[in-house]
Amino acid sequence: MAERLPILYNKKPCYDIVFTRSFDMLWEELELLNCDRKRVCIITDTKVDSLYGEEVLSILEGKCRKAVKYAFPNGEEHKTLDTVRDIYKFLIEEEFDRKDILLALGGGVVGDTTGYVAATYLRGIDFVQIPTTLLAQADSSIGGKTGVDFDGYKNMVGAFKMPRLVYMNLAVLLTLEDRQYFSGFAEIMKHGLIKDCAYYEWLIENMYEICERDLAVLQEMLHHSCMIKKLVVEKDPTEQGDRALLNFGHTIGHAIEKAKGFSLYHGECVALGAVAAAFISWKRELLTMEEYYEIRDMFVPFYLPISVDDINPQEVLRLTKSDKKMESGRIKFVLLKAIGKAVIDHTVTDDEILAAINEIYFSDEDANA
Repeated sequence: MAERLPILYNKKPCYDIVFTRSFDMLWEELELLNCDRKRVCIITDTKVDSLYGEEVLSILEGKCRKAVKYAFPNGEEHKTLDTVRDIYKFLIEEEFDRKDILLALGGGVVGDTTGYVAATYLRGIDFVQIPTTLLAQADSSIGGKTGVDFDGYKNMVGAFKMPRLVYMNLAVLLTLEDRQYFSGFAEIMKHGLIKDCAYYEWLIENMYEICERDLAVLQEMLHHSCMIKKLVVEKDPTEQGDRALLNFGHTIGHAIEKAKGFSLYHGECVALGAVAAAFISWKRELLTMEEYYEIRDMFVPFYLPISVDDINPQEVLRLTKSDKKMESGRIKFVLLKAIGKAVIDHTVTDDEILAAINEIYFSDEDANA
């Protein structure tokens, strides 16, 4: 059964999130955006293209003014300005103008990259998010944050650009490899930890169904996660205040992601960053010891890491200083006052961050102990 969740911007309707279990309703939704009069370009990566590219293209062909597809190589290492440049060139050669539209068919890398292209090509062109990973459906496709990495630093070049529609076909989650699927769960756990203790407990209670990818349970889960993000984004669309709460786990997580050369998935790094942030919260006596260990251990049944090897803690600390969330030389850190209640803190010290990194660092000495 399809569901629709409207997102507001400046208290006015901006776009809908549509939850479905196929691509059958895609053209019906695109027609509402007058796509029958537009050139439409599907932007995807080579992996997603091999699974769904032709299916989505066939839905468009003969219905819109022009339908084309551009696939760039799969992987975070291709989320760069070079890829953006290649897409610009393709759109120019295909004579796309600012009245046309882009479809981002893929995970977070595709969505973020396509969104940035949409924000900057001809000073702005419409785009639609068609997220195909759990992480993208739960988090990155919603809220209008777009961008690419620069010299390995996460999302350092970007813009706010709201999509015209987010179309979620939940059935695509059944084709994800296990590691990719569970990586996305880190962002879902984050939503419960920062805003909704009851939701966090529901996730634990429905652990089996989530791990088995029961689509009815996944639809309920994604609807709830998207509702949490909706409320945060509508209150603070350009991250002037509370939207920064959504960065829980990301400061240390992004640093680990770069330190590991993107060999870990984004969600895996967010899980590690969340454990580190919960550790600081415990040491500041915001959380009890029992709450900290429960948060840490609850990532394990969802196949997410709570420790990491082969890093230099001092190097990870240094990389946190390059995070885009720095303000006046201080990191805008997100801590937990309780499960379901996050706060923004500007006073976290280097010593606290280093202690948290060491808490999740599994060294050779630990292995030999």
